[in-house]
Parts: sequence; C-alpha cells; structure tokens
Amino acid sequence: MIKSISYWSMPGGLEGRCSIEDAARFAKATGFSGLELCIAETGLLTPASDRKTCEGYRKIVLDEGLILESLASGMSWGCSPTHPDPAIRQKAIQLHQDALYRAAWLGCTSLLFVPGAVKILWNPDYDPVPYDQAVEWAREAIHALLPVAETVGVDLCIENVWNGMFYSPIELADFVDSFNHPKLGIYLDVGNLPGIHQHPPHWIDMLGSRIRRVHIKDYNCEVGGMDGFCDLLQGDVPFPEIMAALKRNGYDRTIVAEMMPPNKGLLERTGKAMDRILA
Repeated sequence: MIKSISYWSMPGGLEGRCSIEDAARFAKATGFSGLELCIAETGLLTPASDRKTCEGYRKIVLDEGLILESLASGMSWGCSPTHPDPAIRQKAIQLHQDALYRAAWLGCTSLLFVPGAVKILWNPDYDPVPYDQAVEWAREAIHALLPVAETVGVDLCIENVWNGMFYSPIELADFVDSFNHPKLGIYLDVGNLPGIHQHPPHWIDMLGSRIRRVHIKDYNCEVGGMDGFCDLLQGDVPFPEIMAALKRNGYDRTIVAEMMPPNKGLLERTGKAMDRILA
C-alpha cells in the first residue's frame, strides 16, 4: 500500500493557498510516497484549469518522486447534486464532469465524489432533503457522470461522509452494484465511520473489491461530534484490524491521510503514525 497525504492537510491547503511545489516538497520531506491533489471551485486547481496547467502540476509532483493517483473534490458541499433546485443539481454535475477531465489530465485514475446530502451538519441554510429523493437525485448525477468517467478512464468513487446518506455498507454496496458499471466504486474513509457507530473492518469486508481508494483519519468517540477527529493513533479507529481487512480483501493502492485542519507538526506526526499503521 502507498503511504499518501492529502493536499488539504498542507498549510493553507484547505483554502487552496499552498502551492503545488510546496505541497509536493512538504509531502516528500515528511516521508510520504504519494500526494492527493484536491479540486475546488476556487484556488489553484479548479474545474476551469486548462490541460497545460494540470499536466504541469503532475510534473511537479512526479519530479519530487511522489505518486499522484487520485483527485479529491469537496465541491458537493457547496453545490450539492441532491439540492432541490434543479439548476444547482445540474451545476454540480457539470462541475464534476469537468473535474473528471482534470483528473485525467493530472494522470489520476480516481476522483473522490460526494454524492450529495440529506443534511449538512455545518450548514444550517441547507434544508433537509427527503432521503428517497436525495438517493434518486444522486443516481441521476452518477448516470450523467459515468459516461465521462468511462471516456477519460477515471474511476468515479463515492465517499462515505457525514451527509445523512448511505450510512450502511449493505445499502452502499447495493447502490453501487445497481449501476453495474466498472468505473463506479467507493472511496472508503475509515475515520468517518466510528462517529456514526460503525466498525470500519466490517465495512471493508462487506464492500470488498468495490473499494477503489482509502482515506484514513482518527476519531475519539468520547469527545464525539466534529471535535472528535484527532491525530492518527490518538482515537478509537481500529487500525490493526483495518489493515488486516484491507490485506484480506486484496487492497494494495493508496492510503491517503486526510488530516484537517492543518496545524504545526501535523505532517510530521501523521507520517510517523502512518509508518506504524502500515507496518
């Protein structure tokens, strides 16, 4: 498995202010083998970035000796594919269609996709969407994205997040299987599961080969809520069992630490903790 770090974990990364050169340099200096870049509506890498820019970013990362295989997107939080307004839903689809092309230009083979939300905990202006309707709108978005994913050769990977949707591995597996499409998979974030009373190794065994990419973070269940996220090996995420389950299911791709918000010493602490986890 490939020890990787998210661009969002870099100083200024959440705001898109960290240069790609600095991100690659920081990742290399703290012992990571891979870097996951992130796309947003504003910042260094957007759905409007041209091919030359994307290829230039890839060269910067590769020249640092790092692997670049996946692209993350959080654009669905601000422009949800399950919003009641059809114009917003269509914009979300267009943003991610464009993101798939940018992923391909970066040389990535996976795009993280948040499929929408029933409820967004940190956005009181987002009115709750009926679950059945949200799933149907998510389905429509994925149907629109899969032809592009197939054309550019990039896996569209649904991430399990705190969005009020797909909180069961059985439901998520059935949803993915219903498309019967080789370019649709799952981006499993093991750190998002303890906060919804789920055991990550069980998800790995139930989802199996549907898992195309893996995010890790840690979570303190006693603290709970959004404040429960913590440094790796400082919470309740059962990493030995997770690694055993991933190996049991043949997963051998990137393990991306998505640690937010960035703070002093975070990359160094994360790198050392990941060495212990991967060992």
